[in-house]
Amino acid sequence: MEYTILILLLPLLSFLTLGLGGKWMSHRTAGLIGTTSLGAVTVLSWLTAGLYFTAPRLADGTFETLIPYNFRWLPFTETLSIDMGILLDPISVMMLVVISTVSLMVHIYSMGYMKGERGFQRYYAFLSLFTMSMLGLVVATNIFQMYLFWELVGVSSYLLIGFYYTKPEAVAASKKAFIVTRFADLGFLIGILVYGYYTGTYGFFGEGAELTGMAVKMVPLALGLMFIGGAGKSAMFPLHIWLPDAMEGPTPVSALIHASTMVVAGVYLVARMFPLFIGYAPDVLHMVAYVGLITAFYAASVACVQSDIKRVLAFSTISQIGFMMVALGVCTTSDPHHGGLGYMASMFHLFTHAMFKALLFLGAGSIIHAVHSNEMSAMGGLRKYMPITHWTFLIACLAIAGIPPFSGFFSKDEILAACFQFSPVVGWAMTIIAGMTAFYMFRLYFGIFWGTENKELHAHHTPHESPLSMSFPLMFLAVVTCVAGFIPFGHFTSSNGTAYDIHLDWTVAGTSIAVAVVAILLATYIYKGEKQPVADAMQHRFKGLWTAAYHRFYLDEVYQYVTHKIIFRCICRPIAWFDRHVVDGTFDFLAWSANAAGDSIRTLQSGRIQQYVFVFLLGTLALILLLLV
Repeated sequence: MEYTILILLLPLLSFLTLGLGGKWMSHRTAGLIGTTSLGAVTVLSWLTAGLYFTAPRLADGTFETLIPYNFRWLPFTETLSIDMGILLDPISVMMLVVISTVSLMVHIYSMGYMKGERGFQRYYAFLSLFTMSMLGLVVATNIFQMYLFWELVGVSSYLLIGFYYTKPEAVAASKKAFIVTRFADLGFLIGILVYGYYTGTYGFFGEGAELTGMAVKMVPLALGLMFIGGAGKSAMFPLHIWLPDAMEGPTPVSALIHASTMVVAGVYLVARMFPLFIGYAPDVLHMVAYVGLITAFYAASVACVQSDIKRVLAFSTISQIGFMMVALGVCTTSDPHHGGLGYMASMFHLFTHAMFKALLFLGAGSIIHAVHSNEMSAMGGLRKYMPITHWTFLIACLAIAGIPPFSGFFSKDEILAACFQFSPVVGWAMTIIAGMTAFYMFRLYFGIFWGTENKELHAHHTPHESPLSMSFPLMFLAVVTCVAGFIPFGHFTSSNGTAYDIHLDWTVAGTSIAVAVVAILLATYIYKGEKQPVADAMQHRFKGLWTAAYHRFYLDEVYQYVTHKIIFRCICRPIAWFDRHVVDGTFDFLAWSANAAGDSIRTLQSGRIQQYVFVFLLGTLALILLLLV
């Protein structure tokens, strides 16, 4: 499978071509270059998946781990080096399919959504760079290569979030995303260095049987530090603050970066290092579960009251990433039958969520394209004007709510089963959060497509269905959302590599379906009508709680206070004063002293012979007198 190097080279060439020569291209040419490149990458990714998963298994029932391309980049010692290459195993091949498929749909969709935008060529160049970075991350052969592409993902997401660089909000959002993830990535880097120093390798495989002595004690610390990097990239609480603001970027960017690729990088990191987590740091893994649980509940609470449709989806993404982290964290063994079910469930939900959340974001883009607003108050009654968007959006809402037979039901049910297997308390908590998910998604659905039609807005601009370039990705992703749940995912990806037959636990599944249906009926009762007296009454009665949730429980304000009032004013300002007046003053004094000393002895070097002879004679006389005395 040496051809897999093309999966990275094609988007890289597309980025270089569009980045260097895009200004001389038409919008259509630039879009075709970027989309054709991703089309080829998608074909190669699906071909790779087909060949890999149909190949004979090894004697122990696992898939072979392939490294079709690899070279030594930086050798340090005989055993410690940094390699660059391509690694193919079940989760990396699955991620190739997810990233390339969603990215291709975003490229096609953007041909219509971004039509006529200034910087169209630059936009496609940045899309290619991001896709190449994300693909390089998932096929990395070692943790240091992953870190290099991890940082490239951060840079390219910064460029895409700040695409509308003339808008102060977009510039602020891109800087916020970059700075928050940089702080998290510092922990990731330190964890990598600790890991490499004590284990003697940066590789993923083969270390488990060799860890002894101090390495066994330090690996949990290294993995915990690495998780900080993953928590930042995946917007885990309390490092989630960058993701809602990142919605200032173009909506297709939100579908690509903040729904299905970049934000799952942290989940992929934990899954990639899972053998070490489960073998040497189970307590750290359980910490991952509790962080994910807090994140899922917090984000679902905030999503219930947001009015900007993209922010609802942003907090929904944060909550769903929490589900995936919880699923990984509740594993107690690598055997799916005895505590390792969560690993497969997490990867399954990563796959299904990528499809229906990309569908939701692209559907939101179609709606924004039609009404020129993100606010639900500008919407209502759009089902009559946008039938394709309406039905595809409804399918995605049913999927994320966990209604069978849509894909989200199957993956979320496996997560809930794993949670109940770990702890009934965690299982019930996640079931309640799943019900909250169904509630806020159908609040969003009814607010957009039902409710009161904004006749004043429609008098100036009648909403209409999006062009084929935008509606085709919606229909494609809707079809995938309908059928993806029937994929025997456990046969391809499991925690110990062997095939695992998925069996629905109907006690768990029935409970989750009942909770979801009740939540949907409640949302229907409150939000479907043209007037919403129940919603208004609840908002008035719980005004304090509603306001706090609407303002994200003031966590952004807390960060602003801590950074500006405490760190900047109480720590940075005294340090700056000390630097200016003490450090700089000391060196300024040394410089002044040197200059003054030079000025005082400069007259001794006048260049006049008479003066030198006179001084010489005076010195001679002084020495003679000294000798005589």
